[in-house]
Amino acid sequence: MQNPLYLYGPGHLSALCRHLGGRGIAVVMGEVPVGRDLRQRQGLRVPDLLIAFGVDQATIKQATIKDDRGYSIEKLGKPPDFVLEVASETTGQRDITEKRDDYAAWGISEYWRYDPSGGLYNGAPLAGDRLTGSVYQPVPIVEVDATRHRGHSDVPGLDLCWEEELLRFYDPAAGRYLRTFYDADNDRIAAEGERDAERMARLAAEERVRELEAEIRRLQG
Repeated sequence: MQNPLYLYGPGHLSALCRHLGGRGIAVVMGEVPVGRDLRQRQGLRVPDLLIAFGVDQATIKQATIKDDRGYSIEKLGKPPDFVLEVASETTGQRDITEKRDDYAAWGISEYWRYDPSGGLYNGAPLAGDRLTGSVYQPVPIVEVDATRHRGHSDVPGLDLCWEEELLRFYDPAAGRYLRTFYDADNDRIAAEGERDAERMARLAAEERVRELEAEIRRLQG
């Protein structure tokens, strides 16, 4: 249930697709098997999110849906550039051991881990690794405060943020977060609240006018 809760539900894949569409050919997918050669289904990994640049959309659609049912590094000619795992109680330990080793061996430039529990599952609310040679080196994570952690990903050019258990993507160039479905709902609720406040203020003003008119008539009578 981690992916629907923290990636699909908020609409992060859609937001990333919209944002990265202007940066050339970008593939954004979730829960797709990844491996060197998908003809052998052993040893595959299924990251919660992957981003790949320089892969033709038609080619990956053909390879992913019809032929291999996953991301074949051999067939597509390159590994994904970015993968992210959402930690859970059952997967947290594998995220920081076996998966990390495999992603480094496959040449995936960045590997990120988001732990909605705040670190109970894999040791930190937010962690990232960047490939240096053939070895992952930790990406610096800034602890803004107890409820906010942030690190920068070079691949999409975005900050990954752990904010009060939620995953957010922040665009430092634009100075704003990528908009999610939750943001759209919040905007709608805020707009409705403003309309309700304006209506109540108008009704109160109209009532005050009626009271003053009644008082004037009383004094004149």
